[in-house]
Amino acid sequence: MFDNIFATESGMFAVSPKTYLIAVGIAFACGIVVAVAATLRSRVTKSFLMSLILLPPIVATVILMVNGNVGTGIAVAGAFSLVRFRSVPGRAKEIAAIFLVMTAGLACGAGYVMAALLFAVITAAAYLILSLVPMASEREWELRITVPESLSYYDAFDDLFAEYARRVTLASVKTTGMGSLYKLRYRLELKDKNKSKELIDKLRCRNGNLEISLTEATQSGEEL
Repeated sequence: MFDNIFATESGMFAVSPKTYLIAVGIAFACGIVVAVAATLRSRVTKSFLMSLILLPPIVATVILMVNGNVGTGIAVAGAFSLVRFRSVPGRAKEIAAIFLVMTAGLACGAGYVMAALLFAVITAAAYLILSLVPMASEREWELRITVPESLSYYDAFDDLFAEYARRVTLASVKTTGMGSLYKLRYRLELKDKNKSKELIDKLRCRNGNLEISLTEATQSGEEL
């Protein structure tokens, strides 16, 4: 099961069309397994899914093209991988998934296709199980409020937050409108998300009916 499909009886490294197609096919399967696990509990982009599926066969082919020299292949594949990380920084989960499929591709390129498939299945299962573990940050919402400069924002909404939220943190403050307005960004855990409209309506009475937005923290950006 864990034999090298490219090893000949004499111990040499030889690639035939059949073994190449097997390696690339298993590499594709590993990418698909990880891609499915990544989509079950996370919202991912089409380009990210394409990266997860296409990277394993690409890396496997890179390893094969350097005649089985795994050290050289890793160096070349690592150079390719840096292109993504330098241009589009991702979340920790995305980077972990990228390295997962790259490892599977390396194993396929080295000839250990069944080990690569078993590795992909086990790690994809672990990836999915860990994503199911509830975290406090996943229940957080991001509240953005625009207030006039005349409003003392630091404690202006404390009573409303005490009524509708379990925990509130003022994450950032930014001026806008030539300094005449402040944009506040809060991270909060709502007691009942079905009462979010009540909270927004009462906040509008405090901030002069200026802009207010309430979104899930995992969907919102880090900047105002």
